[in-house]
Parts: sequence; structure tokens; C-alpha cells
Amino acid sequence: MTMSPVLSTNGSRPTLPVSHPIIEMLPGVFQEDDFAQRLTNGLDAVLAPIYMCLDGLESYIDARLCPDDFLPWLASWVGVLLDENWPQEKQREFIQAAVPLFRWRGTSRGLRQEVEILTGGVVEIAETGGVTVSNRPAGTLPGENYPRCTVRVTLPDDSPISDRSINLIIDAAKPAHVIHAVEIIRK
Repeated sequence: MTMSPVLSTNGSRPTLPVSHPIIEMLPGVFQEDDFAQRLTNGLDAVLAPIYMCLDGLESYIDARLCPDDFLPWLASWVGVLLDENWPQEKQREFIQAAVPLFRWRGTSRGLRQEVEILTGGVVEIAETGGVTVSNRPAGTLPGENYPRCTVRVTLPDDSPISDRSINLIIDAAKPAHVIHAVEIIRK
């Protein structure tokens, strides 16, 4: 693959390289024609950004490599809403972990992992989930009628994560019918 420079519109300096010059795809008789060379060089200038984008396509779908302004679109591919207040590194880490996290979505393990990734804190979850039984037919079941969980998040004192953000993260990650309480400990 040869990379030929593309001349700018005024013909003064090279701009984007072209990985697939059109002139090389034409029959030999046209490759030597001055008009065909100038025409295809102009078309190459138009197509160069498209070829460069296609040549680097895999970097656009990798959260570690894609441009910063591409992160929200990439997040939408995996069903994640990003908080624009998060640092870029945290957004990239969360997008990268989104698919494995979805395997555990709705479980205490998945909730703990998601909150730990987004806050950088230590997370403990106490839940009322499980199975209850009664020895008496048609009797009342022991335990509580409503599933609840308490999420305890331990953060450093200087953590920029707000209590509201943690509550929103948990609310989005837990099953909708589960009532939750949040305890934030700053050390």
C-alpha cells in the first residue's frame, strides 16, 4: 500500500495522506495523463478523511482509544448514560466494563461492581433478597413483603462524588421494584 500525499486546494503543501490513490486504480493509459492525475488528486483530497476514518475504525469502537467527543455515542451502543461531570478516564473505564457488568445486572454483585467502578470507593450491600417459606398452609410468610437493600459506600474525604450522584447511580443499576437506602462514609 503506497501513501501518496494529497495537495491542498491551492496545491502548495501536502495535507492528509491517501492510502488508496484513485490514479493507481485506473488503466495505465490514464495514469500517465496529466488531466486524470489532477482530477483524481482532487478526488483523493475529498476521500482522504473517509479512508483515514475507515482505516482506523477499530479505534472508534474501543473505549480506551476513541476520541473524547465520541464517548457518548459509544456509550449509547452499550446502553450507558454518561455523566458529563465524570472524568474522561472514568467514562472510558465504565464503557469498557459495561458489557461484562450487564451479565450481573439486577444482582447485588452487579450493583456493587458498578458503584465501585463509578465512585472508586468500597461498597457493601445488605439486602433482604432470598426465599421465605412457612410451615403452615395459607399462613403468612416470614420476613418482609418488600425487597430492600442498603448500600454502604466508603469514600475518601476528598472524593468529588456527590451523594446525589451515588443515589442516581444506584437507582439506575438496581431493579426498579427494590427500595434502597444509601449510607456514605467518608474517611
